[in-house]
Amino acid sequence: MIIQIKGNVKYPITLDPSVWIFDDRKIKLEEAFTPSTVPNEDVIESNSKLNKPPVNHSIKKYNKKELLEHSYLMPIKEFIETAEVDENASVAILKTEDNEHTLSIDELLASLLLFSIDGKQIKEHGPAYLYFGDGSNQDDPIMGIIAIEFK
Repeated sequence: MIIQIKGNVKYPITLDPSVWIFDDRKIKLEEAFTPSTVPNEDVIESNSKLNKPPVNHSIKKYNKKELLEHSYLMPIKEFIETAEVDENASVAILKTEDNEHTLSIDELLASLLLFSIDGKQIKEHGPAYLYFGDGSNQDDPIMGIIAIEFK
C-alpha cells in the first residue's frame, strides 16, 4: 500500500501513507475544506518550514481516541518538492488501479491525500484518495492511486 513518485523527477520516491497518522502536517477532513481552513500556498509553505523533519517533528503525546475518530488528509506539495520535478515536466499522471488521470503540476501541488478514514488506513481503493485543494472533487476523489508519474 504505497505510492511511487516517478518519471521526470530527480529523486524518485515512495510514499507510505500508513505512517502519516503521527505526522504534524496532517489535516482533519472535516476541517480541510471550510472557507477559513482551505490550505493555500502560504499555509502549506509555512507548515512545511515548521515541520522538518517531516515525521514527528516534535515528540508529543497523541490522544489515541482522537486519532481513531477522525479522517485525515496530507498536503502533497512537500513530497513533490522533495522529488524535484524536472523543469521540462508539464503534467502529472496519477495511475490508479484501473485508470489514469492527468493533472497540471500546479493542480497536483495544491492537492491533498486522504490517508485515514475514521483513524484507519484506507484498504479499499487505497492507500490514498486525492482531493483537489479547492475541494471541488469532495464527492468524487481520485481513488486507488498507486503511482504519480511526471512527464
